[in-house]
Amino acid sequence: MADTRLYFKNDYSEGAHSDILRRFSETQMEQLTGYGTDPYCESAQQKIRVACGCETAQVKFVCGGTQTNQLVIDTMLKPYEGVVGVTTAHINVHEAGAVEFTGHKVLTLPHHNGKMDAGELRALIDTFYADESHEHMVYPGMVYVSHPTELGTLYSKEELKAVSDVCREYDIPLFLDGARLGYGLMSRGTDLTLEDIAQLCDVFYIGGTKVGALCGEAIVFTKNNMPKCFVAQIKQHGALMAKGWVTGLQFDTLFTDGLYMKLGKNAIDTANMLKEGFVSKGYELYVDSPTNQQFVVVDDAQLATLSENAVFEVWEKLEDGRTVVRFVTSWATKAETVEKLISLI
Repeated sequence: MADTRLYFKNDYSEGAHSDILRRFSETQMEQLTGYGTDPYCESAQQKIRVACGCETAQVKFVCGGTQTNQLVIDTMLKPYEGVVGVTTAHINVHEAGAVEFTGHKVLTLPHHNGKMDAGELRALIDTFYADESHEHMVYPGMVYVSHPTELGTLYSKEELKAVSDVCREYDIPLFLDGARLGYGLMSRGTDLTLEDIAQLCDVFYIGGTKVGALCGEAIVFTKNNMPKCFVAQIKQHGALMAKGWVTGLQFDTLFTDGLYMKLGKNAIDTANMLKEGFVSKGYELYVDSPTNQQFVVVDDAQLATLSENAVFEVWEKLEDGRTVVRFVTSWATKAETVEKLISLI
Protein backbone atom coordinates (compact mmCIF):
# COMPACT_ATOMS: atom_id res chain seq x y z
CA MET A 1 0.00 0.00 0.00
CA ALA A 2 1.33 3.43 -0.94
CA ASP A 3 2.35 5.78 1.85
CA THR A 4 -0.15 8.65 1.80
CA ARG A 5 1.58 10.73 4.45
CA LEU A 6 2.75 14.23 3.57
CA TYR A 7 6.41 14.21 2.57
CA PHE A 8 8.95 16.53 4.19
CA LYS A 9 11.96 14.22 4.61
CA ASN A 10 14.39 15.87 2.19
CA ASP A 11 14.74 18.17 -0.82
CA TYR A 12 15.87 15.66 -3.44
CA SER A 13 12.99 13.19 -3.59
CA GLU A 14 11.32 14.65 -6.65
CA GLY A 15 12.80 14.10 -10.10
CA ALA A 16 13.54 17.36 -11.90
CA HIS A 17 11.82 20.58 -12.86
CA SER A 18 9.58 20.28 -15.93
CA ASP A 19 11.77 22.68 -17.95
CA ILE A 20 14.70 20.31 -17.52
CA LEU A 21 12.64 17.27 -18.46
CA ARG A 22 11.34 19.12 -21.52
CA ARG A 23 14.87 19.95 -22.68
CA PHE A 24 15.96 16.35 -22.14
CA SER A 25 13.10 15.27 -24.38
CA GLU A 26 13.94 17.85 -27.02
CA THR A 27 17.64 16.98 -27.17
CA GLN A 28 17.81 13.28 -26.37
CA MET A 29 18.60 12.17 -29.94
CA GLU A 30 21.38 14.71 -30.47
CA GLN A 31 24.81 13.20 -30.84
CA LEU A 32 27.10 15.12 -28.52
CA THR A 33 30.74 14.91 -27.52
CA GLY A 34 31.40 13.44 -24.10
CA TYR A 35 32.92 14.31 -20.74
CA GLY A 36 31.69 17.90 -20.55
CA THR A 37 33.00 19.11 -23.90
CA ASP A 38 29.55 19.66 -25.44
CA PRO A 39 27.87 22.99 -26.28
CA TYR A 40 25.41 22.73 -23.38
CA CYS A 41 28.19 22.52 -20.81
CA GLU A 42 29.94 25.44 -22.47
CA SER A 43 26.75 27.52 -22.40
CA ALA A 44 26.05 26.66 -18.77
CA GLN A 45 29.60 27.50 -17.74
CA GLN A 46 29.33 30.95 -19.29
CA LYS A 47 25.94 31.62 -17.70
CA ILE A 48 27.35 30.67 -14.29
CA ARG A 49 30.35 32.97 -14.80
CA VAL A 50 27.99 35.85 -15.53
CA ALA A 51 25.75 35.03 -12.55
CA CYS A 52 28.82 34.93 -10.26
CA GLY A 53 30.21 38.19 -11.63
CA CYS A 54 33.44 36.30 -12.28
CA GLU A 55 34.24 36.07 -15.97
CA THR A 56 37.45 34.13 -15.34
CA ALA A 57 35.81 31.45 -13.19
CA GLN A 58 36.63 27.85 -14.09
CA VAL A 59 33.48 25.70 -13.95
CA LYS A 60 33.20 21.91 -13.98
CA PHE A 61 30.18 19.66 -13.46
CA VAL A 62 30.05 16.60 -11.20
CA CYS A 63 27.17 14.20 -10.62
CA GLY A 64 26.72 14.52 -6.82
CA GLY A 65 27.59 16.37 -3.63
CA THR A 66 29.72 13.77 -1.86
CA GLN A 67 31.74 13.25 -5.03
CA THR A 68 32.22 17.01 -5.23
CA ASN A 69 33.35 17.43 -1.63
CA GLN A 70 35.76 14.53 -1.79
CA LEU A 71 37.11 15.58 -5.18
CA VAL A 72 37.72 19.25 -4.35
CA ILE A 73 39.27 18.55 -0.97
CA ASP A 74 41.51 15.73 -2.15
CA THR A 75 42.79 17.50 -5.26
CA MET A 76 43.46 20.84 -3.57
CA LEU A 77 45.20 19.49 -0.46
CA LYS A 78 48.77 18.29 -0.21
CA PRO A 79 49.23 14.75 1.14
CA TYR A 80 50.12 15.98 4.63
CA GLU A 81 47.20 18.42 4.96
CA GLY A 82 43.70 18.17 6.40
CA VAL A 83 40.55 20.25 6.05
CA VAL A 84 39.07 22.35 8.85
CA GLY A 85 35.30 22.19 9.40
CA VAL A 86 32.87 22.43 12.30
CA THR A 87 31.71 19.33 14.15
CA THR A 88 28.34 19.34 12.36
CA ALA A 89 29.92 19.69 8.89
CA HIS A 90 28.49 17.36 6.28
CA ILE A 91 31.97 16.02 5.46
CA ASN A 92 32.46 15.18 9.15
CA VAL A 93 29.11 13.53 9.86
CA HIS A 94 27.17 12.40 6.82
CA GLU A 95 29.64 11.32 4.14
CA ALA A 96 30.79 7.97 5.52
CA GLY A 97 34.38 9.16 5.93
CA ALA A 98 34.72 9.98 2.22
CA VAL A 99 37.34 12.64 2.91
CA GLU A 100 39.34 10.43 5.29
CA PHE A 101 39.14 7.68 2.65
CA THR A 102 41.43 9.85 0.50
CA GLY A 103 43.99 10.09 3.32
CA HIS A 104 43.05 13.57 4.52
CA LYS A 105 41.81 14.22 8.05
CA VAL A 106 38.84 16.44 8.93
CA LEU A 107 40.01 18.84 11.66
CA THR A 108 37.02 20.03 13.68
CA LEU A 109 36.01 23.21 15.46
CA PRO A 110 32.89 23.77 17.60
CA HIS A 111 29.84 24.91 15.67
CA HIS A 112 27.68 27.91 16.51
CA ASN A 113 24.24 27.10 15.15
CA GLY A 114 26.07 25.20 12.43
CA LYS A 115 28.53 27.99 11.63
CA MET A 116 32.28 28.44 12.06
CA ASP A 117 33.70 31.27 14.15
CA ALA A 118 36.60 33.08 12.49
CA GLY A 119 38.31 33.76 15.81
CA GLU A 120 38.31 30.08 16.70
CA LEU A 121 39.66 29.25 13.26
CA ARG A 122 42.56 31.66 13.72
CA ALA A 123 43.25 30.23 17.17
CA LEU A 124 43.35 26.68 15.78
CA ILE A 125 45.88 27.63 13.11
CA ASP A 126 47.96 29.77 15.50
CA THR A 127 48.05 26.93 18.03
CA PHE A 128 49.13 24.49 15.35
CA TYR A 129 52.11 26.55 14.19
CA ALA A 130 53.07 27.46 17.77
CA ASP A 131 53.50 23.77 18.58
CA GLU A 132 57.15 22.78 18.30
CA SER A 133 56.03 19.36 17.05
CA HIS A 134 53.68 20.64 14.37
CA GLU A 135 55.72 18.98 11.63
CA HIS A 136 54.53 15.68 13.08
CA MET A 137 50.87 16.75 12.93
CA VAL A 138 48.21 17.17 10.24
CA TYR A 139 48.55 20.61 8.69
CA PRO A 140 45.39 22.74 8.35
CA GLY A 141 45.39 23.09 4.56
CA MET A 142 41.84 24.16 3.71
CA VAL A 143 38.71 25.52 5.36
CA TYR A 144 35.29 24.02 4.59
CA VAL A 145 31.98 25.77 5.30
CA SER A 146 28.41 25.11 4.16
CA HIS A 147 25.88 27.72 3.13
CA PRO A 148 23.23 26.93 4.24
CA THR A 149 24.69 24.95 7.12
CA GLU A 150 23.53 21.54 8.30
CA LEU A 151 21.17 23.37 10.67
CA GLY A 152 19.71 25.54 7.91
CA THR A 153 21.46 28.68 9.15
CA LEU A 154 23.28 31.20 6.99
CA TYR A 155 26.52 33.13 7.08
CA SER A 156 26.22 36.88 6.83
CA LYS A 157 28.57 38.64 4.44
CA GLU A 158 30.55 39.91 7.44
CA GLU A 159 30.86 36.40 8.93
CA LEU A 160 32.01 34.81 5.70
CA LYS A 161 34.45 37.66 5.07
CA ALA A 162 35.95 37.13 8.53
CA VAL A 163 36.57 33.45 7.76
CA SER A 164 37.89 34.37 4.31
CA ASP A 165 40.28 36.91 5.84
CA VAL A 166 41.81 34.22 8.06
CA CYS A 167 42.27 31.98 5.03
CA ARG A 168 43.97 34.83 3.13
CA GLU A 169 46.22 35.50 6.11
CA TYR A 170 47.46 31.89 6.15
CA ASP A 171 47.29 31.33 2.39
CA ILE A 172 44.88 28.40 2.54
CA PRO A 173 41.81 28.00 0.31
CA LEU A 174 38.24 28.53 1.49
CA PHE A 175 35.80 25.97 0.11
CA LEU A 176 32.04 26.55 0.37
CA ASP A 177 29.63 23.63 0.09
CA GLY A 178 26.60 24.95 -1.79
CA ALA A 179 24.47 21.81 -1.97
CA ARG A 180 21.48 23.96 -0.96
CA LEU A 181 22.91 27.26 -2.20
CA GLY A 182 19.75 28.25 -4.07
CA TYR A 183 17.80 28.20 -0.82
CA GLY A 184 20.42 30.29 0.97
CA LEU A 185 20.51 32.91 -1.77
CA MET A 186 16.73 33.34 -1.70
CA SER A 187 16.28 33.42 2.06
CA ARG A 188 14.64 36.50 3.48
CA GLY A 189 17.05 38.96 5.02
CA THR A 190 20.27 37.42 3.72
CA ASP A 191 22.93 39.90 2.63
CA LEU A 192 25.22 37.34 0.98
CA THR A 193 24.98 37.16 -2.79
CA LEU A 194 26.39 34.76 -5.36
CA GLU A 195 28.83 37.49 -6.39
CA ASP A 196 29.99 37.86 -2.76
CA ILE A 197 30.58 34.12 -2.48
CA ALA A 198 32.62 34.12 -5.69
CA GLN A 199 34.73 36.97 -4.35
CA LEU A 200 35.29 35.59 -0.84
CA CYS A 201 35.79 31.89 -1.63
CA ASP A 202 38.52 30.15 -3.59
CA VAL A 203 36.16 27.40 -4.67
CA PHE A 204 32.49 26.63 -4.10
CA TYR A 205 29.79 24.62 -5.73
CA ILE A 206 26.29 25.37 -6.86
CA GLY A 207 23.99 22.54 -5.87
CA GLY A 208 21.62 21.16 -8.47
CA THR A 209 20.60 17.80 -7.00
CA LYS A 210 18.66 19.49 -4.18
CA VAL A 211 17.52 22.51 -6.19
CA GLY A 212 15.53 21.27 -9.15
CA ALA A 213 17.99 19.13 -11.10
CA LEU A 214 17.79 15.39 -11.58
CA CYS A 215 21.42 15.26 -10.46
CA GLY A 216 24.54 17.34 -10.59
CA GLU A 217 26.63 20.08 -8.98
CA ALA A 218 28.62 22.89 -10.58
CA ILE A 219 32.12 23.40 -9.12
CA VAL A 220 33.34 26.98 -9.46
CA PHE A 221 37.03 27.86 -9.05
CA THR A 222 37.23 31.63 -8.67
CA LYS A 223 40.96 32.45 -8.57
CA ASN A 224 42.28 30.67 -11.66
CA ASN A 225 43.15 27.91 -9.20
CA MET A 226 41.59 24.77 -10.64
CA PRO A 227 43.96 21.86 -9.89
CA LYS A 228 46.22 20.80 -12.71
CA CYS A 229 44.83 18.05 -14.97
CA PHE A 230 41.53 18.36 -13.13
CA VAL A 231 39.52 16.36 -15.68
CA ALA A 232 41.90 13.44 -15.21
CA GLN A 233 41.53 13.75 -11.46
CA ILE A 234 37.74 13.86 -11.72
CA LYS A 235 37.96 10.58 -13.63
CA GLN A 236 40.31 9.04 -11.07
CA HIS A 237 37.67 9.78 -8.43
CA GLY A 238 34.97 8.06 -10.48
CA ALA A 239 33.05 11.31 -10.87
CA LEU A 240 33.44 12.04 -14.59
CA MET A 241 30.29 11.36 -16.60
CA ALA A 242 30.70 10.19 -20.18
CA LYS A 243 27.35 11.86 -20.92
CA GLY A 244 28.57 15.14 -19.50
CA TRP A 245 25.81 16.99 -21.33
CA VAL A 246 23.36 15.55 -18.77
CA THR A 247 24.64 17.96 -16.12
CA GLY A 248 25.48 20.75 -18.55
CA LEU A 249 21.98 20.83 -20.02
CA GLN A 250 20.44 20.95 -16.56
CA PHE A 251 22.55 23.87 -15.39
CA ASP A 252 22.04 25.65 -18.67
CA THR A 253 18.31 25.41 -17.96
CA LEU A 254 18.60 26.36 -14.28
CA PHE A 255 20.55 29.50 -15.18
CA THR A 256 18.14 30.61 -17.91
CA ASP A 257 15.55 33.27 -17.02
CA GLY A 258 16.38 33.06 -13.30
CA LEU A 259 14.94 29.57 -12.86
CA TYR A 260 17.46 28.60 -10.16
CA MET A 261 16.43 31.54 -7.99
CA LYS A 262 12.72 30.96 -8.61
CA LEU A 263 13.03 27.37 -7.43
CA GLY A 264 14.92 28.52 -4.36
CA LYS A 265 12.19 31.02 -3.55
CA ASN A 266 9.46 28.38 -3.61
CA ALA A 267 11.25 26.32 -0.97
CA ILE A 268 11.77 29.39 1.21
CA ASP A 269 8.17 30.55 0.91
CA THR A 270 6.79 27.14 1.87
CA ALA A 271 9.36 26.71 4.66
CA ASN A 272 8.27 30.01 6.20
CA MET A 273 4.65 28.88 6.01
CA LEU A 274 5.67 25.67 7.77
CA LYS A 275 7.63 27.50 10.46
CA GLU A 276 4.81 29.95 11.15
CA GLY A 277 2.32 27.08 11.29
CA PHE A 278 4.32 25.12 13.84
CA VAL A 279 4.85 28.20 16.00
CA SER A 280 1.14 29.08 15.84
CA LYS A 281 0.31 25.58 17.12
CA GLY A 282 2.65 26.01 20.09
CA TYR A 283 5.62 23.98 18.87
CA GLU A 284 9.16 24.96 19.86
CA LEU A 285 11.84 25.56 17.23
CA TYR A 286 15.23 23.97 17.90
CA VAL A 287 16.99 26.63 15.82
CA ASP A 288 15.58 29.65 14.01
CA SER A 289 16.41 28.54 10.48
CA PRO A 290 15.77 31.03 7.66
CA THR A 291 16.05 28.34 4.98
CA ASN A 292 14.19 25.25 3.82
CA GLN A 293 15.22 23.04 6.75
CA GLN A 294 13.04 23.52 9.83
CA PHE A 295 13.94 21.87 13.14
CA VAL A 296 11.16 21.36 15.68
CA VAL A 297 11.30 20.08 19.28
CA VAL A 298 8.55 17.57 20.09
CA ASP A 299 7.49 15.36 22.99
CA ASP A 300 6.54 11.73 22.50
CA ALA A 301 2.85 12.46 21.94
CA GLN A 302 3.60 15.14 19.35
CA LEU A 303 6.10 12.85 17.65
CA ALA A 304 3.47 10.12 17.38
CA THR A 305 0.90 12.52 15.91
CA LEU A 306 3.36 13.93 13.39
CA SER A 307 4.50 10.43 12.38
CA GLU A 308 0.92 9.47 11.54
CA ASN A 309 0.56 12.39 9.15
CA ALA A 310 3.98 13.16 7.69
CA VAL A 311 7.35 11.73 6.67
CA PHE A 312 10.27 13.64 8.19
CA GLU A 313 13.65 12.99 9.76
CA VAL A 314 14.33 12.34 13.43
CA TRP A 315 17.38 14.51 14.06
CA GLU A 316 18.48 13.96 17.65
CA LYS A 317 17.31 13.12 21.18
CA LEU A 318 17.60 15.83 23.81
CA GLU A 319 18.62 15.28 27.44
CA ASP A 320 15.11 16.10 28.66
CA GLY A 321 13.70 13.20 26.65
CA ARG A 322 12.21 15.29 23.87
CA THR A 323 13.17 14.82 20.23
CA VAL A 324 14.37 17.20 17.52
CA VAL A 325 12.79 16.48 14.14
CA ARG A 326 13.61 18.01 10.76
CA PHE A 327 11.08 19.04 8.15
CA VAL A 328 12.43 19.99 4.71
CA THR A 329 10.69 21.84 1.89
CA SER A 330 11.95 21.86 -1.68
CA TRP A 331 11.65 23.57 -5.03
CA ALA A 332 8.58 21.39 -5.64
CA THR A 333 6.75 21.71 -2.30
CA LYS A 334 3.20 22.98 -2.71
CA ALA A 335 1.61 25.52 -0.36
CA GLU A 336 -1.47 23.33 -0.01
CA THR A 337 0.69 20.46 1.27
CA VAL A 338 2.03 22.68 4.05
CA GLU A 339 -1.46 23.98 4.85
CA LYS A 340 -2.79 20.42 5.10
CA LEU A 341 -0.04 19.40 7.50
CA ILE A 342 -0.64 22.37 9.77
CA SER A 343 -4.38 21.63 9.81
CA LEU A 344 -3.67 18.05 10.92
CA ILE A 345 -1.51 18.97 13.94
